[in-house]
Amino acid sequence: MPDPSVWQTIGPFFPTRLAEPSCIDLTELRGKSARGTRITLSGQVLERDRQPMKNAIVEIWQPDSEGLFSHPADPRAASADPNFFGWGRCATDANGWYRFRTIMPGRRADNDAGARLPHINMMLLASGIMRRLTTTVFFGDEQFGSDDPVLATVPNTSRNRLFARRAPELDRVTDEAYRFDIVIQGNEETPFFVD
Repeated sequence: MPDPSVWQTIGPFFPTRLAEPSCIDLTELRGKSARGTRITLSGQVLERDRQPMKNAIVEIWQPDSEGLFSHPADPRAASADPNFFGWGRCATDANGWYRFRTIMPGRRADNDAGARLPHINMMLLASGIMRRLTTTVFFGDEQFGSDDPVLATVPNTSRNRLFARRAPELDRVTDEAYRFDIVIQGNEETPFFVD
């Protein structure tokens, strides 16, 4: 019998209740609406050969519509939107889909690092993956992203894989929809960052 591949290893297996339905809507906090343009960010988590990865855990964290984090590490945290928590968690469905309802993040001006494009940070945990994978999804035009210090670390040939694309076919009544697929392996692999 051949040795098992990395994709045949056991665990971690996540209980379906690890990602509560309330964690996918970041547009309200304590019954109050966050400021900014509401968007839906969705996509598929895909293994090699573009096979859907079910029951993977996708987490996001992001700045508010003004590019501020409500976190003590952000020196401007006191000005952040008090009705925007900026964190969510979702489990992928049987077809590998995740979906978040959130706010379009604002352009961020970091004092030391320079200007950041609007972005959402993402983390992925799944069976067969021994350590978490982190990436960033950017919004906007790639040609204007060359000054972003994080995007600048990615080879030019891979940068387009970090941009969400408008997906009008997925629009909800009040939201603009964006699609961002996360590809674990292969020619179209999503660039991941080591933390």
